[in-house]
Amino acid sequence: MEDIYISGTGVWTPPHKISNDELVKSFNQYVDLFNAENADQINAGVIDALEHSSSEFIVKASGIKSRYVIEKDSLLDPKRMKPLIEARADDELSFSAEVSVIAAKQALENADLKPSDIDCVIVSAANLQRAYPAVAIEVQNELGIEGFAYDMMVGCSASTFGINNAYSDIKAGKSSKILVISPEITSGHNNFKNRDGHFIFGDVCTAVVIEKASKAKNKFKIIDTKLKTTFSNNIRNNFGYMNTIEDKKYSEAEQLFVQNGRRVFKEVMPFVSSLILEQLSEHNLSPEDIERYWLHQANINMNAYVIKKLLGDDFSSDRAPIVLDEYANTSSAGSIIAFHKYNQLDDGQKGIICSFGAGYSICSILLEKA
Repeated sequence: MEDIYISGTGVWTPPHKISNDELVKSFNQYVDLFNAENADQINAGVIDALEHSSSEFIVKASGIKSRYVIEKDSLLDPKRMKPLIEARADDELSFSAEVSVIAAKQALENADLKPSDIDCVIVSAANLQRAYPAVAIEVQNELGIEGFAYDMMVGCSASTFGINNAYSDIKAGKSSKILVISPEITSGHNNFKNRDGHFIFGDVCTAVVIEKASKAKNKFKIIDTKLKTTFSNNIRNNFGYMNTIEDKKYSEAEQLFVQNGRRVFKEVMPFVSSLILEQLSEHNLSPEDIERYWLHQANINMNAYVIKKLLGDDFSSDRAPIVLDEYANTSSAGSIIAFHKYNQLDDGQKGIICSFGAGYSICSILLEKA
């Protein structure tokens, strides 16, 4: 069987950037408004007063210093606290498809391919814009691609699971060149009124080309993929079409992202390091044989835990590059952004793209620079 490669990547970055200081100023204004409007209930002990946030708290808790978003002014409005974009008609290109096409064209150029070379599109993200028609088919249509397309969701591992599906489809002979796209518009599901999570997410869209017999100059052979899932409610989003028929009226907060961060850290991180070690052992490799680890970009403390389990305390920071300080948590796209920006390896050197998060879901992709 011919080798299968990651041959190109693309990243669409929104035009609006928000610093921690800007976000904190807005959040604290919201807190003051809330506490003033609910002073009677707070004084009576019916509800608790909200607490201010700070840039120092955000950096210590996460390592995040800024994030990109699709719209800034409304998100920073203490009376709204979420982005506002213009609704589009059904016959217009959807927002997710639009940014997917931008990232896809960059990845195709990077792989020295044209849309007509592609025979499958997979759009895989933590939160898709709609149930159907599939955004992937919309992107396929916009790019003029023959073949087939489908959407998929696996939380924070959506992009790597999508790459695994592409790898498997090519191995099975169903395709030869596949686009895997992850439009992660996370500001649509984040609760910017929650002190513990208002700073976590940023928006982005990534695209990856997977193909056999690649002629691209900068390509990485996929040696192996390893996946693991185990059910947990500790990262959850309850928004969905079933809400409309349930015998409950949901508050906005109940339909947005929620997590138990401490339990996630305690439960997920041992899974991640052990899965990577198992994968390496299966290929007679040690952690030191891996030149670069492109890890999920959710929290700097999580990444530090994984890399120390693998390499100990003595390692160069470029072995596990960080992009979350600039981009924040972009859900499944984070490890792909890191790979896109920091994939300068010599022929024969190996690297691992690894995601972990909601589900719980973990995927590790072992690569070799070709």
